[in-house]
Amino acid sequence: MVKTTSVMLQTLCVPCACHCRYCLLSWDGVTHGADWERSKRCAAAFGSWIKEQRPELRFHFSFGYSMEHPALPEVLDFLREIGSVGAEYLQCDGLRIRTPDETAAFVRMLREHGVRHLNFTVYGTEAYHDRFAGRKGDFRWLLALRAAARKAGLETSVGVPLNRENAAQIDELLDVLGPAGVRLFIPHAEGRGAQLEPIRLRMEDDSHLSETAKALLNRRVYRTEAEWIADPPPAPTERSLLLSLTPENIADFEQSDYADILAGAEALDEAYYAPIPPIEELMRLYGDPSGDAFFGARDLAARYQKRWLREHGLQPYDVTDERQTGSRRF
Repeated sequence: MVKTTSVMLQTLCVPCACHCRYCLLSWDGVTHGADWERSKRCAAAFGSWIKEQRPELRFHFSFGYSMEHPALPEVLDFLREIGSVGAEYLQCDGLRIRTPDETAAFVRMLREHGVRHLNFTVYGTEAYHDRFAGRKGDFRWLLALRAAARKAGLETSVGVPLNRENAAQIDELLDVLGPAGVRLFIPHAEGRGAQLEPIRLRMEDDSHLSETAKALLNRRVYRTEAEWIADPPPAPTERSLLLSLTPENIADFEQSDYADILAGAEALDEAYYAPIPPIEELMRLYGDPSGDAFFGARDLAARYQKRWLREHGLQPYDVTDERQTGSRRF
């Protein structure tokens, strides 16, 4: 039995200044989310209902494709009012590049409005990162914003998606970043991440990483396919629901019973996963006991699950597409 433990309401209404090869939301230059003000009213009402009627659920409200909202100070205040995590934790990819003075003022504003932590994604050394992110100057901008944030006393963290192309750059990158607050991770195949399959990290690449770099990759979380088969992950017991507001569905959301909205999202989740065999059976069907490519458990399971659905001619509504209403099991 999978239990719902949290709800995320989102509207993808803010443009992103980058066009990364690795984009969970497959940003295509067009915003697909509902109007901000209407979405904000929905979040306030829905959050109040959850607090009163379903207090066991965590509730958050988010927006994208980047955090470059034209009224960001007011947005941060609103997120704090409703208790959403985005009030304190800001994901900084795809922001507008600012001058040094603008950067300092931006960081002061974030601190004044309660932001405590800034997170960055860096894809490799400067030239590689800028090509990967689709924007010249992005690498230096992220480093400048990170330095300004640290100077202002804000916490920072950096995630580096590790692949076959950038593995040899990691030590040089760490010389620039320093290892503090940096983690390496294996990018998943969601969104445009599917295009990275040809460069998924393999054991051969891992063996060439320095000990410093290896220490930044959590090998309990990221293992080779062979390692997962030898020690399968437990079945998910919880799920987070994602409710994505769009111009097409926001009127229905405004008029519907919130209990029905949650039940509908849970039904989509159940319909997607109900016919799929458990991970151990999928591993017997599709797993390579000598597979040396690295995966997170959820990413490997999704790989097998989607293959099983294709082979059985099933095309359920895709609850794993995070541009639309769906769920995440864990």
